[in-house]
Amino acid sequence: MSDFHTALGQFLNYQIALEENEPERLLYLAVPVDTYETFFQTRLAKIAVQRHQVKLIVYDPIMEVIVQWKI
Repeated sequence: MSDFHTALGQFLNYQIALEENEPERLLYLAVPVDTYETFFQTRLAKIAVQRHQVKLIVYDPIMEVIVQWKI
């Protein structure tokens, strides 16, 4: 849970910086597929992602490929 709080806080800070300096760019939060399939399916994570409009890149760290883009 603390890793999620840290990642979300950093994401929100980076999003503010991008809005100020490069508003045309999009910011994504990259998460491993196993984390997405477990933690990001919880009610709390779903609400946080929706409320803060977090765009996700889901990747497979072993195969080193992007599995999904969640906009």
